[in-house]
Amino acid sequence: MNSETGTRAKAGVVLLASLLFLGMSGVALPGELAGRASIIDGDSLEIHGSRIRLWGIDAPESSQLCRGDDSKPYRCGAKAANDLDAFIAERPIACTPLSEDQYGRTVARCSVAGIDLGEWLVRNGLAVDWPQYSKGRYAAAQDDADKAGRGMWAGSSYVEPWLYRACVRARGSPASCSDDANAHP
Repeated sequence: MNSETGTRAKAGVVLLASLLFLGMSGVALPGELAGRASIIDGDSLEIHGSRIRLWGIDAPESSQLCRGDDSKPYRCGAKAANDLDAFIAERPIACTPLSEDQYGRTVARCSVAGIDLGEWLVRNGLAVDWPQYSKGRYAAAQDDADKAGRGMWAGSSYVEPWLYRACVRARGSPASCSDDANAHP
């Protein structure tokens, strides 16, 4: 083997080793965001300082209350965030950016171990399909959660997060806006 062939072979091995390292470390390809995430709330997370809003779903706000199967209120927004954090369990997340929202966050579809986080949240009753954006992408998962009585669907009432936010903006209190009868301003 001449020195030119040996140099090329070494360069190829170094390149291959670098690509394998990057693939295993969770470093994203251009246009993707990947790494360990910090959970902001039930539908938002942060990776490497980038705030990401999960596409196509809406989770209850952290101050929002839902009623459990015992009809007692519980903080369903906090539960969504905590359950998402437990599910991710510090595993690397991969996100495909789709757009940017009015708050400057990246709107993306994200997954962990190949599982779509939006679908997981909706299927477990921790978020709802937001058809205005998803065009019904998660409708079947929501129907499944509803029929199985999971998460928000286990209790006697919940308010869609977008209606809760509108009620709070109209000067409603978190408790009254969490009540289905009061949430429609």
